[in-house]
Amino acid sequence: MEMPTGSRLARKLAVVNQKGGVGKTTTAINLGTALAAVGRKVLLVDLDAQGNASTGLGIDRAKRDRTSYHLLVRASTVGATIVPSAIPNLDIIPASVELSGAELELVELNPPQRQLDEALRPVIHEYDFILIDCPPSLNLVTVNAMVAADAVLVPLQCEFFALEGLSQLLSTIDRVRRTLNPKLEVQGIVLTMFDRRNRLSEQVADDVRAHLGAKVYDTIIPRNVRVSEAPSHGRPALLYDHRCAGSQAYIQLAGEMLRRERQRTAA
Repeated sequence: MEMPTGSRLARKLAVVNQKGGVGKTTTAINLGTALAAVGRKVLLVDLDAQGNASTGLGIDRAKRDRTSYHLLVRASTVGATIVPSAIPNLDIIPASVELSGAELELVELNPPQRQLDEALRPVIHEYDFILIDCPPSLNLVTVNAMVAADAVLVPLQCEFFALEGLSQLLSTIDRVRRTLNPKLEVQGIVLTMFDRRNRLSEQVADDVRAHLGAKVYDTIIPRNVRVSEAPSHGRPALLYDHRCAGSQAYIQLAGEMLRRERQRTAA
């Protein structure tokens, strides 16, 4: 049943991986779409200067006059930056290239790590989920996302150096938890770009599960051409081709995430 506005309290998830090309933005877009499809009110915050999440949701650049950059540097209110997407229940704060220099301006603000957290507070009762698509680096913008978030969702490509990069990321998350955001947790690890024809994919998946156990989602996102094509059409894969294997995997991921969230609140 739809909750009346004001009775919600958004669960804020930072979608983070310091490595590019691991399916981070694809996961943010399609997970947000799947959650919106089952009636959850979702806000996607695009914090990547490339603006791929904004493009992937079909947000015209002409509609990006107020972006996450303006929000971070206190040049705009959160309400003025939110743009409705073509998908019911899914809004976005788009990104622009100015984000590439935001770190230099953030250090002038006090406290520089908490600007996003403070900026999002007026809307946390208007959404069920706020998904923050982070840049592919562990910079001050990403730290802002982790400080604002309740938990981190990590898309992890099934490749040789996956665990090495994950170790660095988990160390950063632990440091943010100890110094800036004691409630921060790892919500889950999502294995992406899985190729069943490649024995290395199976080996990486087994290694990650051996190290992190239940933190790793059962749902695995396969490497899929239709998912790769979707952003060029300005649509999530779930709308571009909901029957393809990648779209079906993201639908399953959303269901698994909602089950985890129910278990967490029950506990």
